[in-house]
Amino acid sequence: MILRLTRIFWVITRYRLDTLLPLERMPWWLRGLFTLSPLRLVPIGDRSRGVRLRLALESLGPIFVKFGQMLSTRRDLLPEDIADELQRLQDQVPPFPGHQAMALVEEELGMSLEDAFASFEPEPLASASVAQVHAARLHGGEAVVVKIIRPGIERVMRQDMALMYRFASVLARIPEARRLRPVEVVRDYEATLFDELDLTKEAANTSQLKRNFKGSPLLYVPAIHWALTHHRVMVQERIYGVPVADTAALLAQGTDLKKLAERGVEIFFTQVFRDNFFHADMHPGNIFVSFEHPHDPQYIAIDCGIVGSLTREDQDYLARNLLAFFHQDYYEVAALHIESGWVGEGTRANEFAAAIRTVCEPILEKPLKDISFGQVLLGLFQTARRFNMEVQPQLVLLQKTLLNIEGLGRQLYPDLDLWSTAKPYLERWMKERAGASGLWESLKRQAPELSRQLPELPVLAHQVLTRTELEHRQRRRQVDAMGGISRALSQRGRSQRRLRLGLLLLVAALAWQPLSEWAAGQPWPALAAAALGVLLLAWH
Repeated sequence: MILRLTRIFWVITRYRLDTLLPLERMPWWLRGLFTLSPLRLVPIGDRSRGVRLRLALESLGPIFVKFGQMLSTRRDLLPEDIADELQRLQDQVPPFPGHQAMALVEEELGMSLEDAFASFEPEPLASASVAQVHAARLHGGEAVVVKIIRPGIERVMRQDMALMYRFASVLARIPEARRLRPVEVVRDYEATLFDELDLTKEAANTSQLKRNFKGSPLLYVPAIHWALTHHRVMVQERIYGVPVADTAALLAQGTDLKKLAERGVEIFFTQVFRDNFFHADMHPGNIFVSFEHPHDPQYIAIDCGIVGSLTREDQDYLARNLLAFFHQDYYEVAALHIESGWVGEGTRANEFAAAIRTVCEPILEKPLKDISFGQVLLGLFQTARRFNMEVQPQLVLLQKTLLNIEGLGRQLYPDLDLWSTAKPYLERWMKERAGASGLWESLKRQAPELSRQLPELPVLAHQVLTRTELEHRQRRRQVDAMGGISRALSQRGRSQRRLRLGLLLLVAALAWQPLSEWAAGQPWPALAAAALGVLLLAWH
């Protein structure tokens, strides 16, 4: 731990990351370490803060590289120059030795490689921050790939996460950094990262996505071999296709790029609104295009370790927001944000609508093909944050995926009009959701629960009526009791007034002589005031 902490401190000072923070607001011991470090004397040249941050993460190793990749998706929290630079982080890291990979597979499967596979390639096909992939062939002749978690990665990850939490807690004390909610960001990262260490979860996500697009010409998902899949090893069908970023190869085989780009948009909205289960890591390294039918192209998706979903309420609000945005109905956008709880309850819809209009009108004056839909959505979230919008993790994940899809689509077909492609789909989905077919689907979905509760309805109705009658009786008894208490207090008050009056009369009788002599010498206003005082005393 000490050596790792020393290494991190060395990298931070080497790349002068301390300049990104206000040292005067940091703990004195940390401020002293940074100030006295001789590495502060090393010139950094003209490197920008984003470049220095990216180089530091790369030098700290795969866990920090992956953290930078995830952080780059939080454009709602980061300055644009830093987010752009972090997007340049590469997935490729040095692989671990093939003999370690083979030993780990045998340990995890509980059998020899010869028993599990007809052949196994020691050299990896690809290597990423958490796992690497090897080619293999089953005894039945089927080509597969074997994904293997890096040995010892969990121990290193836990050490690095502990350090990240400590650093985030220091940042959280600084007002300028508190808005970024560093502890929450690290917590989100930890949950995502440790989920990726369990390959059975990725396998389950892959199977679900494959089932959702079974027989679809839009998307193909490779099959999982569950008998050879465990927590640290996953075996799935090997796919063959053109990397989606290789535009030259796609053109060489005659791929219809316009149709390919539009199908990418359709796949995204189908996952989000039809299936409510979307691949949330659709960067070019995870997307391929089938060699078959280039004029009717089909996508191939791999690496389903990160997926997202929305509640039905979020689905409805998101679709209605997007449609209102298409129609430039900013008041409806503002009202939906308030209704959904995405912004503070005290937000005035007209003020919020005016802010959205100020941001969006200049954009919407451009031709549709020149508008970035993802950037408009990003601007919408940034505007909402000024009105105390809480960061919605599921929407941030969705925004990241949409930005990836749009960037991919524009790379394939620069004239892609995402607005006109998405609008008919959303209108059709909303019509189906609110129409007769949507009602019928809702009834079918709720039928098992309704059929279970139907025989219990008479008993439940009787219980409700009995409870209502008991509550009515209790309220009547409480009213009667309160009336009795009121009468008793009133009677007690009258008795006390009579007692005070009697005492006054007794005192007056005993002191009549002295009082008469005193009154004879007083003017009549004084006598009237004294009499009034006696009456008030007797009354109260």
